[in-house]
Amino acid sequence: MTDRRQLLSAFDALLQPEHFKDYGPNGLQVEGCELVRKIVSGVTASRALIKAAIAAQADAIFVHHGLFWRGQDGCVTGWMKQRLALLLANDINLFAYHLPLDAHPELGNNAQLGLTLDLEARARFGDQDLGFLGVRASGGSFTDAMALSGHVEQRLKHPVTLISDGTREIKKIAWCSGGAQGYFEAAIAAGADVFITGEISEPQAHYARESGVAYLACGHHASERYGAPAVAAHVAAQLGLTHEFIDIDNPA
Repeated sequence: MTDRRQLLSAFDALLQPEHFKDYGPNGLQVEGCELVRKIVSGVTASRALIKAAIAAQADAIFVHHGLFWRGQDGCVTGWMKQRLALLLANDINLFAYHLPLDAHPELGNNAQLGLTLDLEARARFGDQDLGFLGVRASGGSFTDAMALSGHVEQRLKHPVTLISDGTREIKKIAWCSGGAQGYFEAAIAAGADVFITGEISEPQAHYARESGVAYLACGHHASERYGAPAVAAHVAAQLGLTHEFIDIDNPA
């Protein structure tokens, strides 16, 4: 077991949240019991994940999407009351790291997504250097964006939205997990042949058609299932704790 403060220090030392401008607080969002034996990791601090963590007898939950975001009205009603009530009644600590978890060069969402998709990062791009730019790790290239799309669907087990003219060989690959559609223009400027992310908005379809750079949206949740368990497992091993990843299915 370890002290809650020691656990927080370990997460902070690894993810260095002080270096990021983020949309909400990173670190300990809800204080629970002082001594921690077991961590449950997941993507989002949903009611389903909290209930699963209670059933798994967790003392702490580690997620990418926490409870508090810039612009919320601050009222503890409805879904917020329900989630907080479960955490407080069961004395469970909630740790959440957003952009710092995306950015970690080895254990973060983008690094782990690259590992899952057989991609090797060679450079970073975009705001706060969150985007990764690289090549196929096993060598060679994808014949076209359709071949890459099939590869991504197979690896992530999630449907893909592809916008491509289908004629370009895919050598240089850019990726940024989650809702990073705003990084597409930076990926184009960085010389990518394709951009992989979780979501697509209306403008990106036009940018893809007009630039010739393929756009591949593989699901917000599907692209961010990998960082939280990687970080939580690493810290749990470091401190001698038990860790369990619980994936709450999400079609988004």
